[in-house]
Amino acid sequence: MSTLKDLLTLPKLTVAAFALFSTLSFASTADMSDEAIAERIKPVGDVYLDGELPDVAPATTEVADAGPRDGETVYNTKCMACHTSGAAGAPIKGDAAAWSARIAQGNDTLYKHAIEGFNAMPAKGTCMDCSDDEIKAAVDFMISGL
Repeated sequence: MSTLKDLLTLPKLTVAAFALFSTLSFASTADMSDEAIAERIKPVGDVYLDGELPDVAPATTEVADAGPRDGETVYNTKCMACHTSGAAGAPIKGDAAAWSARIAQGNDTLYKHAIEGFNAMPAKGTCMDCSDDEIKAAVDFMISGL
């Protein structure tokens, strides 16, 4: 007569035996020679620095400096995501009521908040490649015509 302990041990032994035989059969079929191992772990590609290959022309990555971007360009590429939807309380471009209290503080305060960040607005509105002058131009663009 089997005990409960014997019944619980049998499934565990069966699983362990299956795992052991599976591992042994895989290990016996794998080629473990140094050459086979080297083939399995070799790099899939090569890295060459610019100019190392004599038959390949060096890459050119120079980009002409286009100069500072105007306020409209900065607004359309960086600012409009929040300032057209009002996300996180951002004043919407063209909404005089939303901008009036901010404009009353003066341009220097507007510029400071835009550059350094204020409340939910991150510094430079996350435009880390924008210069301070480009941020100021974007602010001027947003409040123009109000």
